[in-house]
Amino acid sequence: MYNLKLNFKFILKGIIYELSYETKQSKLVYDFLEKNSGKHFSAEDVYFAIKENGGNIGRTTVYRQLDRLVDENRVRKFFSGDNNSCCYQFEDKNCHNHYHLRCSSCGTLIHTECDFLDKLSQHIFKDHNFKIDGSKTVLYGICKNCEVVE
Repeated sequence: MYNLKLNFKFILKGIIYELSYETKQSKLVYDFLEKNSGKHFSAEDVYFAIKENGGNIGRTTVYRQLDRLVDENRVRKFFSGDNNSCCYQFEDKNCHNHYHLRCSSCGTLIHTECDFLDKLSQHIFKDHNFKIDGSKTVLYGICKNCEVVE
């Protein structure tokens, strides 16, 4: 399991000191996402889920911990593209070999493996000297369920 410790370095009279400690709140956020690996949550979803399970955590702390986990590549952050909203997913090591489809209407994020997109990625690299990172690639559109409603 990943050890969530906050690290602080400071210099006092030419000596480098390093302090670290683990917070209960950082562990709550990480454990929730790890237990729900493969699912996507907004920061508000994480906050309310932890609170509903009796966790003592503030909304700002959830946002701060999510940002830190993203910076550490432990959690992935997906943007909706239209209104700066985003969702988070536990960084699953198996999530690198496929693409993501995001419904602009309902926000559903779909994982998909697609030979055509792989070939498109190869074409872009070969003909345009640009390598696409499939793990961070999100294609936006309307899912089948929302298209039927509209």
